[in-house]
Amino acid sequence: MILSNNLKKILIIDFGSQFTQLIARRIREFGVYSEIVSHKKLGTNYNSKPIKGIILSGGPLNVYQSKKVKFNNDIFKWKVPILGICFGHQVISKELGGKVKKAKQREFGLARLKRLRKSKLTNNFFNKNGSNAVWMSHADEVIKLAKGFRVVAKTETSKFSIVENSSKKFYGIQFHPEVTHTEKGKIILKNFIFSICHIKKNWSSKNQKQILVEDVKRKLERSKVICALSGGVDSSVVAKLIHSAVGKQLICIFVNTGLLRKNEEIQVRKTFENKFKINLIYVDAKRLFLTKLKNVSDPEKKRKIIGNLFINIFEKYAKKIKNVKFLAQGTLYPDLIESKSVTGSQTSKIKSHHNVGGLPKKMKLKLVEPLRFLFKDEVRKLGLELKLSKEIVYRHPFPGPGLGIRMPGEITERKIKILKEADNIFINSLKEFNLYDKIWQAYAALLPVKTVGVMGDNRTYEHICLLRAITSEDGMTADFFNFSKEFMQLVSNKIINNINGINRVVYDITSKPPSTIELE
Repeated sequence: MILSNNLKKILIIDFGSQFTQLIARRIREFGVYSEIVSHKKLGTNYNSKPIKGIILSGGPLNVYQSKKVKFNNDIFKWKVPILGICFGHQVISKELGGKVKKAKQREFGLARLKRLRKSKLTNNFFNKNGSNAVWMSHADEVIKLAKGFRVVAKTETSKFSIVENSSKKFYGIQFHPEVTHTEKGKIILKNFIFSICHIKKNWSSKNQKQILVEDVKRKLERSKVICALSGGVDSSVVAKLIHSAVGKQLICIFVNTGLLRKNEEIQVRKTFENKFKINLIYVDAKRLFLTKLKNVSDPEKKRKIIGNLFINIFEKYAKKIKNVKFLAQGTLYPDLIESKSVTGSQTSKIKSHHNVGGLPKKMKLKLVEPLRFLFKDEVRKLGLELKLSKEIVYRHPFPGPGLGIRMPGEITERKIKILKEADNIFINSLKEFNLYDKIWQAYAALLPVKTVGVMGDNRTYEHICLLRAITSEDGMTADFFNFSKEFMQLVSNKIINNINGINRVVYDITSKPPSTIELE
């Protein structure tokens, strides 16, 4: 999402960190516009006038890979404040004459940071004892400071955890202030953008709406666009956004894959056909999807099959409509960073998303993904700006591949039927006990294991139902929701007593990381 070249901004140079967009999000939370550019695309002709500060991201590289670490080091002559985070901290040290090498002892996870001297960067960051818990993730370390730098704070393992050259306003930190694991990490970024860069607030969800609408108009011009509508918050916001921009040029296609939640197809058609009066084509493709997914157990194959089928259907219907050149999707940034790097920087692939890594290499339609730089909470704010109902905006996320990735192993009609009922009981129970809005995402899954049980003195051999409910700010990190024993017992009894095919219920208490939110 690139804004006007004249708007004052914080520029983030991306070296491939999976948290780069999280840095941008934190800055936008403070009401300041930020822009991301790949280290490989920061040319010498880059317009530096509106830049009030620069942040160098972390990344999976090391600074001695000189062929891979390429960027315009003229930034050090632009006379703007620079903050290096993790790998970015090491880049600053190396480029300005310091030394970096492989660490004798790697530092991953929480570490205790100790203050050595005061700094504008750390104002109100440390506790009364001059320490703080920070999140580390590095295998290299700075062993010699560049000229003019001094140490501000250290950990037991990393003696140059925070460094500064206050006269030039260059700062390096070895930990990640952008993640929630770092205690009061936002204060570091707040101090940098306001106390050091002296930038004024210039960003809001209202700005975001106006800019995205204009971007869509500019990209589509007079062409028609079909929107992959699922009824979830992401695709709903995309549909409403594009409809606001180009009106009748938008045609929504809702594909019933057979892997939707209970009664999903009825609710979606009622909302978009009757309430929003948006052009909607309903495609019943249950038989097609289930046939193609028969005997497929590998999660990556599932995602790619689903992705290809979606595109084939969209292209088939696009042929029937004149002047369709674009396909719109509700892809978010967390989808992209788990599948590939948004800016082209090196990063790790975690899994293919059906609408990102799962897409076929050759497509006849051009993609329009207006939310691709936004996190879920930003999408929800945008949805409210677009006058979507709170019921739609605050609905729990539902993956594009649907129930197909909530039943590891082979997909069958019987398993789908069982899972729909279990998920419906769980979600309705959350709403009944006023817990739904306290949870980021909740769902039921069917594990590929059967266990022995006893019901009415009779032996049973049926499926295990796994329940998952997590809390999160952005979907990048998450923790499990702590239900009461009484609630869990109630839900377990409801599921087992009302659904033939389940005789055991378990609750997933794994955080993200190390787990992902979905099972596949």
